[in-house]
Amino acid sequence: MRVLEHCEPREALRYFEEICAIPHGSRDTKRISDYCVRFAKEHGLSYVQDKHNNVVIYKPATAGYEEHPTVILQGHLDMVCEKAPDCDIDFSKDGLRLRCDGKYIFAEGTTLGGDDGIAVAYALAVLAAGGLKHPPIEAVFTVDEEIGMLGADAMDMRVLKGRVLLNCDSEDEGILTVSCAGGVTSVLTRPVLRETCAGKVWRMGVKNLIGGHSGVEINKGRANASKVLASVLQALPLRLISIDGGGKDNAIPRACEALVVADEPQAAFLAKAEQAKKRLPAAEIEAEFYCEPAQSALAPMDEESSRAVIALLNALPNGVQKMSEDIPGLVQTSLNLGILKTQEDAVTMGFSVRSSVNAEKAALIDTLQAVGLAHGASYGDSGAYPAWEYQKRSRLRDVMVSVFRDLYGREPVVEAIHAGLECGIFSDRLPGLDAVSFGPQMHDIHTCRERLDLASTKRTWDYLIAILERL
Repeated sequence: MRVLEHCEPREALRYFEEICAIPHGSRDTKRISDYCVRFAKEHGLSYVQDKHNNVVIYKPATAGYEEHPTVILQGHLDMVCEKAPDCDIDFSKDGLRLRCDGKYIFAEGTTLGGDDGIAVAYALAVLAAGGLKHPPIEAVFTVDEEIGMLGADAMDMRVLKGRVLLNCDSEDEGILTVSCAGGVTSVLTRPVLRETCAGKVWRMGVKNLIGGHSGVEINKGRANASKVLASVLQALPLRLISIDGGGKDNAIPRACEALVVADEPQAAFLAKAEQAKKRLPAAEIEAEFYCEPAQSALAPMDEESSRAVIALLNALPNGVQKMSEDIPGLVQTSLNLGILKTQEDAVTMGFSVRSSVNAEKAALIDTLQAVGLAHGASYGDSGAYPAWEYQKRSRLRDVMVSVFRDLYGREPVVEAIHAGLECGIFSDRLPGLDAVSFGPQMHDIHTCRERLDLASTKRTWDYLIAILERL
């Protein structure tokens, strides 16, 4: 007997259980992609499978809906594979060990892959069902979303006719996401020269800042340790040897440390540090500055390189640049100096740049380039993805709000997020696309504590079916 045999919605969870039995981590999607193809063949449905393992399955409209606009049902096939230290599952060959306690579905010792297996299961159940009312359906299953939305980015969108997209890749029931930020990883590289000079080596730094995610927490008044330390070093009589802070471009650095050559700088450093601490947000009460003797195998930078690096760090924009005028409380444009790293011949500065307006993202990149150039730094970037811009008029959003109100007896939350979704790529490639992202309630995704709320899964299935009927 299947673990989810008697759970509702029965058909959708049947496919979810089959998906969980197939290894489908990012970059390991051939088997789950072929499963979708077999499904299409077994149900007599036409399909497209590309060389990247993206799959599109087509289902004709039910009687009376033939002239209604085609609806795209979209989710991704790959999951994040994490497991507990004592778990013996091999994600490359083993399925998940599903469990259900009557309230939640989870996997023993591993992530569940509800993100985004439940979207795939919903779509397969719609494709298989005989008694539903719906327009023409294009079920789109992308791959490698969890490692940069690679499948959607590589997909040939010409195989799609639909311009109405239901993305089921959200983890909070009752929230309709209607816009997301586009982004890019930007890197400034400032070459440095080195020379010996008189003086002692000192380690100067700041630590114990709060940090956080540069998307969802960029507007919470978290100080950036690299910017804070750079402000303290400015105008002090010293030569930089190195300065390093942060480890990820999308994380606000909690600590930053510099090695310098100077003569007895403690008093001047700590005086400036005290001034800097008074300027920190009130929440940064644990911030700690330090200055102590040290050693270094690297020679210090020459005077011009040292001065230019510190000046560049202080000149760079950082944090929230603009708030949305359409959606209260939404960060529209921001950047985060996430990685500051010193090599022997250069200092690199890595940023996560985000905006829900593509033109503003481009303008912020231009600013980074200009500031970098003025201080002798070159610019490069990678991993760009487009914004999903907010549409003031959306028939799909209106329908989904109305159906939600009818089923739930309350208003849904309509929001935009300062992070990326595949909807951004689809909206960029499909002119006139009307899209909304939603989903059932999940908790602790991407961890071994991940669980899918069973009652919410049933409600969201009913919601999806009602939306299709209304469309």
